[in-house]
Amino acid sequence: MRLLPGLLATLLALACGAQTAHAANDDAIIPDRPSVTASSQVVGQGRVQLEIGANWDRERHGALHVRTLGTPTLLRIGLGDTTELRVETDGRSIARTFEPATGVRSTNAGWQSTAIGLKWHIADGEGQRPSLGLIGSVTLPTGSTALRGKGLLPRLELAAEWEISDDWSLAVTPGVGADVDDGGARFGYAVLAASLGRKLTERLQGFVELAAPRVASASHGGAQAQVDVGVSWLLNKNCQVDAMVVRGWNHDTPDLSLAFGLSVRR
Repeated sequence: MRLLPGLLATLLALACGAQTAHAANDDAIIPDRPSVTASSQVVGQGRVQLEIGANWDRERHGALHVRTLGTPTLLRIGLGDTTELRVETDGRSIARTFEPATGVRSTNAGWQSTAIGLKWHIADGEGQRPSLGLIGSVTLPTGSTALRGKGLLPRLELAAEWEISDDWSLAVTPGVGADVDDGGARFGYAVLAASLGRKLTERLQGFVELAAPRVASASHGGAQAQVDVGVSWLLNKNCQVDAMVVRGWNHDTPDLSLAFGLSVRR
């Protein structure tokens, strides 16, 4: 998703600069970023919400060190009170590789594929019953040749949230998806994440998450596992910033990741 810098800067300034009359009596913005777990809520009929970020990953595979910078972007458009249209991409990806044994350095850059999807808010939470949302998407074979997927790649996730108390919340997101390996073979994978959130102030919230973003057979990349800690700060009802630190648990996961993001709503 290539957004002109001037247009994007103008949008962010307008969205964060002031409260709009449309949002005067509504709840605050609820982004799906930055964690793996997703909110069960939709943006609401007639609303448009943009969630952008910058992710930095560090991977060390024996004699190979890789640093990757990504720019994940999610556009959410409210179709009704319980449904939204979603356009999502990891945006521009820049990977820098270093081989300590030879001193060779290389850089590869390109645009990631784009996914189109829908979110359906199934039910509100009440008591011990969670708030539920269903997210379905299909990744399209778009983007740079070296980074685009092969064919249509579906993904389905269930977002479940519990309000434990006024200050504590729990979110769980299981899911399944399909991908294609380097040899052209199609395979399935699972997703599972659980996040515990804590309201620190009226505007500041922290969370800790355990996540397996992708669980597949060893021949298809194995199981990714990570723990992450982050915070989100509500600037106003329509604008929120976030930051997150991620630690990988195994060699199939980047050993360290940092994420910073901004979410705006109109």
